[in-house]
Amino acid sequence: MSVAALTVGEFAAALDGIGGFEARPFIAVAVSGGPDSMALAFLADRWARGRGGEAWALTVDHGLRPDSAKEARRVAGWLAARGIPHEILIWSGEKPKTGIQEAAREARYRLLADWCRARGCLHLLTAHQREDQAETHLIRRRAGSGVDGLAGMSAVRELDGCRLVRPLLDAPRARLGALLAVERHPFLRDPSNENPAYERARLRLDTDSLDIGHLDAAIEAARECGQSRVQRERVLDRVLAERAVLHPAGFAVLDPAALGALDANVAERVLARIAATIGGARYPVRRARIARLRAGLSMAPERARTLGGCRFVPWRGRLLVLRELAAAEPAVRLEPGERRSWDRRYAVCLRSTADRAFTLGYLGRGGTAGLRRREMAGPESLPPFVHTVLPAVWDEEGLAAIPALGYRRASEMVLPCLGFRPANPLTTAGFTVV
Repeated sequence: MSVAALTVGEFAAALDGIGGFEARPFIAVAVSGGPDSMALAFLADRWARGRGGEAWALTVDHGLRPDSAKEARRVAGWLAARGIPHEILIWSGEKPKTGIQEAAREARYRLLADWCRARGCLHLLTAHQREDQAETHLIRRRAGSGVDGLAGMSAVRELDGCRLVRPLLDAPRARLGALLAVERHPFLRDPSNENPAYERARLRLDTDSLDIGHLDAAIEAARECGQSRVQRERVLDRVLAERAVLHPAGFAVLDPAALGALDANVAERVLARIAATIGGARYPVRRARIARLRAGLSMAPERARTLGGCRFVPWRGRLLVLRELAAAEPAVRLEPGERRSWDRRYAVCLRSTADRAFTLGYLGRGGTAGLRRREMAGPESLPPFVHTVLPAVWDEEGLAAIPALGYRRASEMVLPCLGFRPANPLTTAGFTVV
């Protein structure tokens, strides 16, 4: 039976359902060269041009296979022939010996987001499609994920400086392939998709798990979980807005009484979200550990606790959630003109006009011991035990600045700019179901 190619009209309807694009859209498309991403590039280009906008295709060369650079250039040639602007982004530097897929994925999204941020592009499109969503649900079900995980991939997710948009989550892979067939266009095949060392590849090789009936059932289950997740997130965001305060110095403040008055499930979600924001963890803390934390705070509110890279410390009738110093990223050296993320919590940069490099790290114990109170703008506003986890700046002469305390050694220095921008925001765009 022949399969109809996905049309630009259907693609436009999917983007209209997501919304948030400019009248003359400027979008980026992640293009690996595989059939799904090539089809997305064609659809996105036609959609953007039809509205007086522009779509750029971006290919990340991870440098993990001998032919990766050659393949990226081949994709560039294909897109150039179609008049689609394209750029190759290279993952340079030393590669990890373990966890390579996760590291490559993180590098890929960092490079793509950096490109978008540098050019003021607010939308990065990826080609995750219907079967990808079903596989994600099945993989997470095998792993025993909770309801939120079983919702699969959101159609919208926030990155640093742009949003990630997945408009094809309801589009079957076959209809994208049919589009390339109509266009008579070649594509690349990624050998990792058939490597049983990877879980998704193993699932694809398991034909019993991926017949049409199983896929349709998985999609429907993911959609139901997604709709349920949307409702829970709305409740959670409202509670966080009303009962949690995020301090620009990098810690959170909660009212324990208000927390205790919440339904246990909601209270645990509040604690989990705050722990993710302040601790900067890549993966959520297990719900059983969060439940124990909630119970402990209820039974003995005077005791401090640690969880998920955070310290939960009672103070003057409030609960302060601080970064756990032992779990934090080590200090880093910042050269003039450099920009980076530090400890998955701070965006830092040093202007190219700076006359020296600096080291950025947490103040640590006794960091303010040699400073006189008059040298700091308002240390009394922060309890002393918070000082240890405040970012501080050093140079060859010693301590140069503690921004949160208003201290700087010399006014003529060009110091690093520092902003609390956690990798896990307290509130996000919210889960989106297509």
